[in-house]
Amino acid sequence: MTQTDAHPGFLEKHHFILRRLHSLTGIMPIGLFLISHLLTNASIVWGRFDSREAAYAHAGAAVYQKEVNFIHNLPFLLLIEVFGLWLPILFHSALGVVYAMSGKTNNSRYAYQDNWRYTLQRISGYVGVLFIFYHLATLRWGWTFLIPGGTKWSAEFAGSTMALALQGSKEGFTFFGLLVSLFYLVGVSLLVFHFANGLWTSAITWGLTISEKAQKRWGVACLGVGASLMAMAWASILGFALLDHAKAEETERALLGQSQAEVQPHTPSDLAQSAK
Repeated sequence: MTQTDAHPGFLEKHHFILRRLHSLTGIMPIGLFLISHLLTNASIVWGRFDSREAAYAHAGAAVYQKEVNFIHNLPFLLLIEVFGLWLPILFHSALGVVYAMSGKTNNSRYAYQDNWRYTLQRISGYVGVLFIFYHLATLRWGWTFLIPGGTKWSAEFAGSTMALALQGSKEGFTFFGLLVSLFYLVGVSLLVFHFANGLWTSAITWGLTISEKAQKRWGVACLGVGASLMAMAWASILGFALLDHAKAEETERALLGQSQAEVQPHTPSDLAQSAK
């Protein structure tokens, strides 16, 4: 018996429970939030077919703005974010990195797992953490220096400012705006894969799919979930990247019931123009 076997570390001692907590947090609450978030963001596309919003300049922007308003009016929103999302993401990410770096992958138990899937799961985890940080830093914490044109995302002008963040300017795509849009497309796509593949491996972790046949059946179900979420992810990114900023802002002003003069400018160029 080696010294490591005689005196196992914290991870080895609590490996059983930690593996299951890692798997569980990836599904709930993180996975459930991902589904909800993508469905909300995709409303910029599917909302255009909502006949109830046809009177607005952009029906999709109207539906998306109402979805954002609902979320921001939830009671104890900050507590929900911290304890229901940020801390679980921190736990899941940190433990995932530790497992990846230490090689504790349980490969011997995943007899039918493809090597490429395991490799992409690790890559998607690393890039996903970086993307989540950028997403929160720019759109939640207001780090506008990381956004082309210095746009600050506004909860009252959710669609139009998101379009500016991805496009880079009111005149359309800039070079850096295009880079941000591509980063969003890659980042969200990898997060969707990470969740769908993690959903498949979680069944192995919990001992629900032992045989090759069971793993293949569950794999088909996870593929369906992943494809549906990927469709929503791409619809969201392309919907904002190609959004008509002027129509979206007109819609948001109408929802606020404010005149042009009552609205605060969002970008440095707007501030300069208003000061003249």
